[in-house]
Amino acid sequence: MTVRDEFMQDAYARIREAVSSNDNNSLNNGNALPPTLPQPSQLSRARASLPMPGDAGAAYLQGRGRQATVDHLLEDIAPALNGQNRSSRYWGFVTGAALPVAEVADNLVSAYDQNVQVHLPNQTIATEVEDAALKMLLGVLRLGSVDAWAGRTFTTGATASNILGLACGREAVLARRLSAAGCNGKTASELGILAACLRAGVKEIRVLTSMGHSSLSKAASIVGLGSATVHELPHSADEPWRLDLEAVQKELQREGAACIIVLSAGEVNTGRFATQGLEDMRRLRQMADQYGAWIHIDGAFGIFARALPETDEFSGLHRAAAGLELADSITVDGHKLLNVPYDCGVFFTRQVSVLTSVCQNPNAVYLNSEASDIQSPLNVGLENSRRFRALPAYAVLLSEGREGLADMFARMVRLTRGIAGVVRDSPDYILLPDEQGQEHGADLEDTHICVLFRAKEDSLNNVLVEAINATGLWYVSSTKWKGQKAVRVAVANWRINVTEDQELVRQSLASIAQEHKTAQSKS
Repeated sequence: MTVRDEFMQDAYARIREAVSSNDNNSLNNGNALPPTLPQPSQLSRARASLPMPGDAGAAYLQGRGRQATVDHLLEDIAPALNGQNRSSRYWGFVTGAALPVAEVADNLVSAYDQNVQVHLPNQTIATEVEDAALKMLLGVLRLGSVDAWAGRTFTTGATASNILGLACGREAVLARRLSAAGCNGKTASELGILAACLRAGVKEIRVLTSMGHSSLSKAASIVGLGSATVHELPHSADEPWRLDLEAVQKELQREGAACIIVLSAGEVNTGRFATQGLEDMRRLRQMADQYGAWIHIDGAFGIFARALPETDEFSGLHRAAAGLELADSITVDGHKLLNVPYDCGVFFTRQVSVLTSVCQNPNAVYLNSEASDIQSPLNVGLENSRRFRALPAYAVLLSEGREGLADMFARMVRLTRGIAGVVRDSPDYILLPDEQGQEHGADLEDTHICVLFRAKEDSLNNVLVEAINATGLWYVSSTKWKGQKAVRVAVANWRINVTEDQELVRQSLASIAQEHKTAQSKS
């Protein structure tokens, strides 16, 4: 064994020891670790250990050697990282974890350091593995035939996929109008948005949505549409996540406007879907075809409802997610529910020609791929150089299969509904968004992987997130709903134990409410 090999073997062993201490979890066996956050002293130590330009002498840029560097990483930096990957109870944001097989694959990615950019089948299998993973994911999500989604690629995450979705939408809606204006073959990517709009007689491009994720406005800004072009069209004050289809039709009829329709599946706070099922999607498809609009689905985590077991238990979610296959493009986030390491997103579109029009590297002969039906990633994505992020996704899809993934997603939903039931049945808390429903034993069939709630007492509600996270037993995000603070729980971790985690939440919420009442009575 070489010195290098000994170093790598020792380093990996130390990493596993640091990450896995007291961790006895398995895919089907609950949790052992709380969602640890670093102590102030650990954060202080990590900050103090960082090299700074003002350090005395030449210490700032003096090489320490690899052994001292590994010591620094494991002893100073690692303890100051949060424990989101190690605990079943880190329910902040929508943060997945890394399945063991995905972590192994990710280590392989780093060890081989493939630059997956050009399809070179006589030199590497990487692009074929990526394409196989994308096809498998289409099957798991029941999106129809592989041929129907000819444009497909891995991205850094949902934000990058939403950027591609809006870029393709921009390209498609302007191409239709350019053709009608006699500018056949011209595209926005070639002409630029301003010139394309002028030639096509388009005064504005509007992005129509309802409670769209913040990355949608960011994407609109990046692709040159502008964040102000994102227009919220909520169905009602009580169901703001639902898209008002009547309002959409009026927008599509607006003189001089081209439209991109973006549907959330699901909305980031409630997890609810912008459409109610197949009939809504059929109507939107008909309107989009009639008026030359593009339909994009931001399905970062909600799209995985389509992969749940096809049983009565999940029939409500299957109804809500029905028809998404009628869209022109779809965003998927692998590093959420699929439980592969960051960064891993997916983008699907039916029109590969539109995607290549946006992303093609023109006149770069040295980047040409060998003839194949597999697109070179650099011509269907934002990056020219990219890591082999498809491999962990491929490993998970291959390891778990449709049935294993369905079981993992089902356990997430069962725990989420269990937590929602705890909140609904508590005298101290209100389950959102349907406050009235709580009074009548709200049905939880629309609950996917998000629970939104608040305390009935404002004084407790104002400190509720901090009180929960201070227990060190579970971690949640803070948000707002109708102007009031709220707690959001997002269950996306493979390590969960439905019974144990639900009972912990029940006991913890009851204890927090009782402690607050006791403190109030003494004040």
